[in-house]
Amino acid sequence: MGTSLGSDSCNNRLVRYPRSPSSVTADSDDGSVPVSDLATLGQGDVLGSALADVAAAREQARRRRLRGLTAVVAVVAAWLWSRALSGGSVGWPTLPEGAIALLPALVLVGILGLALLGPLLAAGRSPHVLYRPSEIDVGLDDVVGAGIVKDEVVRTLNLFLAYKTFRERMGGTPRRAILFEGPPGTGKTYMAKAMAAEAGVPYLFVSSSAFQSMYYGQTNRKIRSYFRALRAAARKEGGAIGFIEEIDAIGGARSGMGAGGQRDGVAGVVNELLIQLQSFDEPTRAARVAGWGIDVVNRFLPASGQLSKRRPTGANVLVVGATNRASDLDPALVRPGRFDRTIHFALPGRGDRREIIDYYLDRKAHAPDLDDPACRASLAAMTAGYSPVMIEHLFDEALVWALRRGARALDWHDLQQAKMTEEIGLRQPVEYTDEERRRIATHEAGHATVAYLVGKDRKLEVLSIVKRRDALGLLAHSDLEERFTKTRSEIVARIQIAMGGMVAEEVWFGEAGTGPAGDLAAATDAAAHMVGALGMGGSLVSWEAAAVTGAGNTTAKVLADEASRAAVNALLDDAKVVAERLVRANRHVLEALRDALLEREELVGDEILEVIRAAEDAVIDLRGEHCHTK
Repeated sequence: MGTSLGSDSCNNRLVRYPRSPSSVTADSDDGSVPVSDLATLGQGDVLGSALADVAAAREQARRRRLRGLTAVVAVVAAWLWSRALSGGSVGWPTLPEGAIALLPALVLVGILGLALLGPLLAAGRSPHVLYRPSEIDVGLDDVVGAGIVKDEVVRTLNLFLAYKTFRERMGGTPRRAILFEGPPGTGKTYMAKAMAAEAGVPYLFVSSSAFQSMYYGQTNRKIRSYFRALRAAARKEGGAIGFIEEIDAIGGARSGMGAGGQRDGVAGVVNELLIQLQSFDEPTRAARVAGWGIDVVNRFLPASGQLSKRRPTGANVLVVGATNRASDLDPALVRPGRFDRTIHFALPGRGDRREIIDYYLDRKAHAPDLDDPACRASLAAMTAGYSPVMIEHLFDEALVWALRRGARALDWHDLQQAKMTEEIGLRQPVEYTDEERRRIATHEAGHATVAYLVGKDRKLEVLSIVKRRDALGLLAHSDLEERFTKTRSEIVARIQIAMGGMVAEEVWFGEAGTGPAGDLAAATDAAAHMVGALGMGGSLVSWEAAAVTGAGNTTAKVLADEASRAAVNALLDDAKVVAERLVRANRHVLEALRDALLEREELVGDEILEVIRAAEDAVIDLRGEHCHTK
């Protein structure tokens, strides 16, 4: 996985026989360090500095800088000492006569030159932001809810830290770049920062849009400058991690190479990016100057006596690219030797969300009842489909709601309000007429009644008649347990719940209003998928495989076919009949929910069940009294 057999660098790299562990020491010429057990590189813990080749390379670079500084200081000290011994004065150099008169002109020329050349020079500089490990406030311990991804990142990081051991003792080629791919807010940037902090190396962050320039060729120049800065930082610190945000902006597929299509200037930019990903073994500027000098001397020497150049040492660079659209990337970018490992950041599952909730909630001021494991488990179930960033933002919004009511800590009610605000919108109180308010309350109570009776796998979260965005009222309900598949009966139950509002209006008011429009749209879509995609409507034909106009819209395909449309209509009719029977048989539950909504406007969590159970208990008591009277 780490060896790039197809890369150009593999064909030219120096091949060495693996050495025994005892022959590698921290003071060896190549700077590699002893690793008693090579399997350590594949474990789930980050290598310590005692085992990391990066630490040894950093120490060697530090010693070289000290030796260079010592040499400079020694030369200056020797010159000063010689001047002192010869009796000469040691003072500041003086300007020659007449130079002062030319000084204003020289300053003016310098200003004009800077004004003309400055923009051109600045346009090609690297747009990155450099972070030192001490500036990064997150580590791998702060990455929660991403177990498998975290393990793979640690293994990649270990290969980066022990790059010489992996290359020279095992014969592998360290990874040059990895790709983080996944939906927004799943922690791609967060993970890259944690990697840099754990590795103790510079972290060069750049957004792909920062490379773009209005001048032709400047985008390529900025990319070259960025990779030059990466190589320089890596040679000084033993390694460097570069992070390119939204890499699809500069790495989109070229014409004829993928679905991304051709965009102006894309081909040249992608070509430059591909070239730079192979540039980690380029010699330094000093090495090129020394090589030029050797070439000049070799022109005068016989072939048998020519001087040899020193082989360039590669820069230990790991480039991390992040994107939400990996399918749009150029195929050459994701081949072995470039971004040869793609790590997918998926939305967290229920267990992962629980870890994220524990991490963030423990850092927020909250009511003691939120420490109850059952409460946190319920919150994890309610946040299905949430990314880590969304969960953190949910707690921040809950704190805002707590401040609004004058509290210093969030509670369960604040979380419910924050969740509704994020998913549906802010409260928009309107003045309903008495008849309209009663109709809306009856409609929502009908949904809740049917959901309570048929949704055995559902948890009733919020029942409201407060206007939010386009919804005049709502019933929010979620799975008791996170599910990745649905049975036919479960989908039918959802359709029946959607019909509960319409039949409640028809039973109590004789006719339905415009309120069920959204419910019918959701029910029709679910029924159409049952018929046209899931084989649950009497036909096994999948309309998702049909190549017709409107490809991708299964509902439109199903409704365009007469037989399939009839099957959808039959499912909806059957669901409505069941919902009406349930509503008529449980009028007491619906009336209790309706009256509670008219009084309080919103019922949250257990408040819904309390109203329902009180209504059922009242009916039981009434029946008992009736039997006793008889």
